[in-house]
Amino acid sequence: MTSNRPYLLRALYEWISDNGLTPYLLVDAAGDGVRVPPGTAKDGRVVLNIAARAVSQLDMANEHISFLARFSGVSQSVHVPMAAVLAIYAQENGQGMMFSSESPSTEPPPPAPAPEEPPKRSHLRVVK
Repeated sequence: MTSNRPYLLRALYEWISDNGLTPYLLVDAAGDGVRVPPGTAKDGRVVLNIAARAVSQLDMANEHISFLARFSGVSQSVHVPMAAVLAIYAQENGQGMMFSSESPSTEPPPPAPAPEEPPKRSHLRVVK
């Protein structure tokens, strides 16, 4: 199956926007293929305002998010692969969703552990 991350991101973007709030992305700036303006990252992460009024040409594809935005008054191109997106949330109240920073695995999940036997009753008894 394909990753559910792009579908969840698009849904949460719509939900946040429909409620009149400002959608922000938390991005791993050191991730492969991440293109953000120099100096915008702090501690290897960058927070991006992706509200319709803040960006143009927003493209939320299954593989990446890209858009044009102004940084210090200069229009810059931003490109973020889906694997580098750590969270999407509303700036005003923090409501949103965090994602794992790990890349999705194509291996099947490990088998569930076998159920344990219920504990045996104690052979001790209360003496009065």
